[in-house]
Amino acid sequence: MANNPQIMQILLFGGIFVVFYFFMIRPQQKKAKEAKKFIEELKTGDKVVTIGGVHGSVVSIREKTLVVEIDSSKGVRVVFEKSAISKDASSRLTEE
Repeated sequence: MANNPQIMQILLFGGIFVVFYFFMIRPQQKKAKEAKKFIEELKTGDKVVTIGGVHGSVVSIREKTLVVEIDSSKGVRVVFEKSAISKDASSRLTEE
């Protein structure tokens, strides 16, 4: 009976780790994988939002960067790192 509390403590910590993995680690890995896939599938003409909140459309894609046009009427283009692209904004940009 002296080992019973130790076994229960080990099981408790194991259970906490399992819960932590399924509610914290696994969803974060899935989100990171989806973001990486999105960045790899970017193409010219896609409408995007940067992590800084800048909306624009992709003009050209380079190895580690891409050129985003943020004001088509004035031809304002900015170079961003691919990692700075947050998400697809096609639906929001067409509504404005």
